[in-house]
Amino acid sequence: MMMRALVLSGLIALGATGFAAPQSAAPAVDVQTIGPQVGTAVPSFVLSDQTGRPRSLESIMGPKGAVLVFFRSADW
Repeated sequence: MMMRALVLSGLIALGATGFAAPQSAAPAVDVQTIGPQVGTAVPSFVLSDQTGRPRSLESIMGPKGAVLVFFRSADW
């Protein structure tokens, strides 16, 4: 019951501050035209991994290739 009261008071406080949903949606993105496409070669690169160790495309490439995943984080 206490948690419910806290959530309700938080919602009331949020409403009192003038919080509003965005008025317009972001334009649609055509992923077929952005970045390298599946099967295309990417240029050679060297980037640091999560431990700070430099990694090149050649160092991660296996006998069947490599999968590159790009992740944009809001807290970088």
